[in-house]
Amino acid sequence: MATDVVPVLRVADAAAAVEWYGRLGFEQVFEHRFAPDMPAYVGIKRDEAQLHLSEHTGDSKHPSLVYVWVDAVDPLAALFDAEVDEMPWARDFEVTDPDGNRLRIAEPVASTD
Repeated sequence: MATDVVPVLRVADAAAAVEWYGRLGFEQVFEHRFAPDMPAYVGIKRDEAQLHLSEHTGDSKHPSLVYVWVDAVDPLAALFDAEVDEMPWARDFEVTDPDGNRLRIAEPVASTD
């Protein structure tokens, strides 16, 4: 049996959030509304990583923090004019989406073992 964990982030405007997360390489894969005038619930994906963005007020504590592993952190840090921190386990930077959710974007460092 496979296990997949999908964080749900509270957003005020799902369409605006999809556009913002697009800068990080995420693409929208679905949108659900119970009715046309109801809040949106949207799935986005980058490679095998998934996030769900919800306009529903009760779906997630706000704000959240998500740690995202990538192959190359420098090009993404440059998009946000962010400084990359050197940690023992990773090179990473933190960015905050328009709704206050924080993402730490990280590239693993080679083990010295």
